[in-house]
Amino acid sequence: MTDEIPEIDSVTGSGVPIRGNDIDTDQIIPARFMKVVTFDGLGEFAFFDQRFDDDDNPKDHPFNEPQFQDSSVLVVNANFGCGSSREHAPQALMRWGIDAIVGESFAEIFAGNCLALGIPTVTADHETIEELQAWIDENPDEEIHVDVEAETVAYDDTTVEATVDDAQRRALTEGVWDTTALMKSNADAVAEKAAELPYTDV
Repeated sequence: MTDEIPEIDSVTGSGVPIRGNDIDTDQIIPARFMKVVTFDGLGEFAFFDQRFDDDDNPKDHPFNEPQFQDSSVLVVNANFGCGSSREHAPQALMRWGIDAIVGESFAEIFAGNCLALGIPTVTADHETIEELQAWIDENPDEEIHVDVEAETVAYDDTTVEATVDDAQRRALTEGVWDTTALMKSNADAVAEKAAELPYTDV
């Protein structure tokens, strides 16, 4: 049974553009904020060093701009989430309010960590991403529809082809992306299998 895990066929919400290639996980969530016992509250520290100076004065950054405070679709460029494999990065983005990320490309481990949270990482070509980012700047309150199953991104009167990794797409649309919840919902079967396994004394 996997009833506890929602199937994620699509995500709809307004967008927020973050421009730049090779934005690593230390930029997404600086290491000094990783000392927390739980992930709760990490959202306020997302992109902290890009958003604030040494005196905590706000800098020019989309996550500080009022028109993007309710955005849930992050639109990025190439090799987003590279660097350290810290799972705190997608945790911080999710807690800021991000439900899906559309970009040119993603670091593999980052994409895997996003999948574990039910956050689709959807790719499209450079021109498509730049056009979408520009449209968001002009239409911050308008919705973007990310269709995981159909592998499309739709906004305004435009629908563009996108790519979702096959394994990610199946996991999201079939509701098997949360492996911890999957194991919990199949606890009896896990216990039964464990009892069947042979053990040896060392």
